[in-house]
Amino acid sequence: MPPSAANTDELILEGIVVTLDAQGQPNIAPMGPRVDRTIARLVLRPFQTSQTYRNLKHSGCGVFHVIDDVELLAHAAVESLDPPPELAVIEHFLCPRLADCCRWFGFRVQSLDDAAERTTIDCRVVSQGDVRPFFGFNRAKHAVLEAAIHATRIGIISADTIRADLERLEVIVQKTAGDQERRAFAFLSDYINRRLNSVS
Repeated sequence: MPPSAANTDELILEGIVVTLDAQGQPNIAPMGPRVDRTIARLVLRPFQTSQTYRNLKHSGCGVFHVIDDVELLAHAAVESLDPPPELAVIEHFLCPRLADCCRWFGFRVQSLDDAAERTTIDCRVVSQGDVRPFFGFNRAKHAVLEAAIHATRIGIISADTIRADLERLEVIVQKTAGDQERRAFAFLSDYINRRLNSVS
């Protein structure tokens, strides 16, 4: 979905993508596709090492979710979903969706370019639905999102940068978080610190 003169209002929208592997097993992963305000198309850019890439190349479809449950996002970011969240069937669509989400968008792959390590997958939304209202803006939720992104960037950006950012984000969490956000941030902080200590 390259930007054009008629459609330049594009942004990256963070959420959760559900895909199915060759055996029909679901994979749940955080992802930030590029979208416009209508969310009629998605451009996903997973690495070729990811299960999301392999699943989309195999099945050609998935479901993108807008969520406000940052605890789910935190655990999905580091592949620590035990137990996994409940899924719901979408009528006449192969891939299931999260049972608890704000909005969902079933999509089909239109084109897949894997010439580079990080692929470009252009997708068209073919079905969608609303489940419940979005909770609202909260700085601690955004802080958890940033921490989750850092958790997936260990070895890519410097340990000092990650630690400094965690300290900054912790102040926001202390000021504005509820129980869910505190648990999610504590989980990610522990994970990040253990990983950084193991590679230092």
